[in-house]
Amino acid sequence: MSERSYRALSLVAVVAVAVGFGFAMAAPPERIQGEFAKIMFVHVPSAWLAFLAFGVTMIGGAVWLMKKTPIWDRVAASSAEVGVFFTALALLTGMIWGYPVWGTFWDWSDARMMSTAIMFFVYVGYLALRRSIPDPETRARRSAILGIIAFVQVPIVYLSVTLFRTLHQGATVVRADAPIDPVFLRALMINLGAFTIVYAAFMAWRVRLARLEDELEETEAVADFDIAGSGITAPNLGEVPGDV
Repeated sequence: MSERSYRALSLVAVVAVAVGFGFAMAAPPERIQGEFAKIMFVHVPSAWLAFLAFGVTMIGGAVWLMKKTPIWDRVAASSAEVGVFFTALALLTGMIWGYPVWGTFWDWSDARMMSTAIMFFVYVGYLALRRSIPDPETRARRSAILGIIAFVQVPIVYLSVTLFRTLHQGATVVRADAPIDPVFLRALMINLGAFTIVYAAFMAWRVRLARLEDELEETEAVADFDIAGSGITAPNLGEVPGDV
């Protein structure tokens, strides 16, 4: 991608978020939760984009294990970083939403909250693992394995509202008889699309930065490499006294 393409994608993302915000504000207050329900237009897309991001991390890791192509390791790592951001945003907006509706910012017995928090810290651990391994190939291999294994948390988080008794409501949007107002559903889908474009913009810039980081790492490795025999200096024959 050219510099202009990166900037154009970023501009589209900003416009998309603005459009999504407009539809969110135009939606009427929810019958029971009032204006607080509009937090869903950030909370739900953030959660879904976290799932998507971690899915891309899993795919990137799997493809790297098969092809050993550096780009897939960059994609996996970049998507994990973006996924951690969206997971943190989902947790934060969930806490803000929960206080006026449930009367508490956090409920330790809620399966959705706890499973999401665990997923967040596992992927923070994934990023920490990458930082702790200097060798690129070893780092990519171990990260790929962890990224594949860690993805098992995504279906656990998604199904937590049906597998366990939680404060969270069950599946709503994906149901055939979805009990959601069409105006709310339209605003939610528009914001989901906007957040997807934001994810694409974040990924484009982060993968580009990862490539530059890899190039810098290679340059520094070459600069630090001592050529065999470089420590040996030739004698200065001019200082050798002549025959007496």
